[in-house]
Amino acid sequence: MDSNDRPADLPPLHDRYLEVIDRITDTILKGKIRSQEQIYQMLVADVQLGTGEIFERCLSDRLNAVQADLDNLKNPGQLFQRESPEIKQARFERSQRALREIEKQWERWQQQNRLQGAIAAAVRQVMTAPEGDRFTALLRAIDPNQQQVFSFSQLQQLARALKAAVESSGDEELNREMQALAAGLDRGLVSCQQLEGHLVRWIYEDSSRQELGFGNAASDGRNPWAMWAKQVTSPLPQIVFATLAGDGSVVEAIARQPNLGLSAWVELAVILQSLQGGLVAWFEQQPYNSQWGTSASSATFLAFTSIWCQLSAGCQQAVAINSTNREVLAQGCFQIALQILRTFARRSYFPLYGGFFALFGDNYLRDALNYLDAPLRQAEGTQEKARILTLLGYSQRVVGQYESARTFHQEALEIAQRDGDRPCEIANFNHLSRIEVAQKNYDRAINYSQRALILARQTGDKLGEANALATLGYSEVFSARQLERIEPEVYERAIAYLQQGLNLSERLGDNQSQVLCSNSLGIAHVVAGDPQAALPELKKGAKAVQLLGDRYLQGLNFTYQAEAYYSLQDQKAAIYYACLGMYILEQIAASEWHQPAGLLTVLQGQMGVEAFQQLLAQLRPEIIPVIGVDGYDHLPQLLEEGRST
Repeated sequence: MDSNDRPADLPPLHDRYLEVIDRITDTILKGKIRSQEQIYQMLVADVQLGTGEIFERCLSDRLNAVQADLDNLKNPGQLFQRESPEIKQARFERSQRALREIEKQWERWQQQNRLQGAIAAAVRQVMTAPEGDRFTALLRAIDPNQQQVFSFSQLQQLARALKAAVESSGDEELNREMQALAAGLDRGLVSCQQLEGHLVRWIYEDSSRQELGFGNAASDGRNPWAMWAKQVTSPLPQIVFATLAGDGSVVEAIARQPNLGLSAWVELAVILQSLQGGLVAWFEQQPYNSQWGTSASSATFLAFTSIWCQLSAGCQQAVAINSTNREVLAQGCFQIALQILRTFARRSYFPLYGGFFALFGDNYLRDALNYLDAPLRQAEGTQEKARILTLLGYSQRVVGQYESARTFHQEALEIAQRDGDRPCEIANFNHLSRIEVAQKNYDRAINYSQRALILARQTGDKLGEANALATLGYSEVFSARQLERIEPEVYERAIAYLQQGLNLSERLGDNQSQVLCSNSLGIAHVVAGDPQAALPELKKGAKAVQLLGDRYLQGLNFTYQAEAYYSLQDQKAAIYYACLGMYILEQIAASEWHQPAGLLTVLQGQMGVEAFQQLLAQLRPEIIPVIGVDGYDHLPQLLEEGRST
């Protein structure tokens, strides 16, 4: 390139940076550098912001030049030299080491200036946002899905930058809002420090437990919220944690609150983001049981998403807050819920074939289903959206919302096909097949499962293949029952598919698929009239699903164990498992709870009310460890509701 074609400032800046590098190198070689910090400060003083690419090119030129000198020593071109090759090599190697020290501090300079640039960009993003959008602008800036994820100390710097940005501003409203946002960051960081030592302490508080961290009705309310509520001093996090600890309604609790201001909501966002990220990181690092760790991580993502969705609903109903601020807060909470789901969707263990994990207690799993889909309606058609829609479609199918589930899965299927996400595409074919089974459209169910199986085998998706085999076998069993086909070969073929799926899922070590295949195989044997063969598979599925924490599959498993025992004329076992299945399915609002309720009604009619009640009383000590005292006391009401529907 001719010198006249270069930018006017490039040659002098290029030359000046070469001089800077040579000067620092010479200072190092003369032994005048006392610490690496001195090199860094020289770079800070001499390199202009926005010109890093030029400096980096100059540093690369000097490193390449000294490497070329070292390489030339191997083939010296002169017979007589003033310095021996050994002396030259030592001098060049010292220069190279000096340049490497400069390179290390240059990397530090770049990292620090990238951070400063990100903080400056975040401040501009908040300051230039419309008056009603500054809260959500800050939430976007600290979104963990951003390229620059702010650490604890960097959030402190961001808070200081927000305060400093408006000190000279004459806009009182802007100054008030920016100061409130900065104060929220500061208080949130203080609260995070208060909670730091208690992040996972609740998991170990009861050394006698059998399942680490999985709260259920039998756990006497053991969960993290009560412990965390004691560690924070600010009103909003205390209210949220205390409500969750008591299995209360977050929506109602927030709706009753006065206007606590933006500062309180920023603080809560920082706290919950820190807790969620810390828990996920801790669960993912559990070497003794990685499958439990990923299940617990999934539970954490789902639980915190649900909390933010409920917070949003509560803000919308908060009469003490004016309508504009209600909308701002509700939108911000939805935005955080979407951020969590996007982070979750990028995990390799994102549950394409499940999604119900009971880590933080049973009661608000039910509420989660009412709120989880809301933020997705605002998302772009991305690969993450396809995976999240898959999860939501599964959730809708569980509660019997088949048309809503079908809509979710079909949209997810279209996005997955467009973006080439084959595992997600296969999963949605399998889910659509399950919906068709639930609606007794067995030909369509078989068609979807066959497409899933073909595509899974073509792409080598073993997990998808295992689920497709389970879905195909499951569909064919119910199709044969509907057509009243009793030929043994029909059921044998379907059961063979299920057995293949189970074998494959066991080889893969995938608990979710093993549970699905074991359950499906056991159910198939029940439907085919072979309860004796069904029970071993259902027992195997029950053990796996307990570890997995999937309440829906657990409820179905208990329901079909009840059917099997009823066929074997074991009334006591049939009542026991029917009660468990009925309660668990009803608690998550799954429509299938009517099936075990109907079986219990039949048993009560056969035995007589008094004998039935006596046997139920005898089973009380066995039922309470699974569903708790409240669950046992709720059974008569469910039986009555089951008879009346």
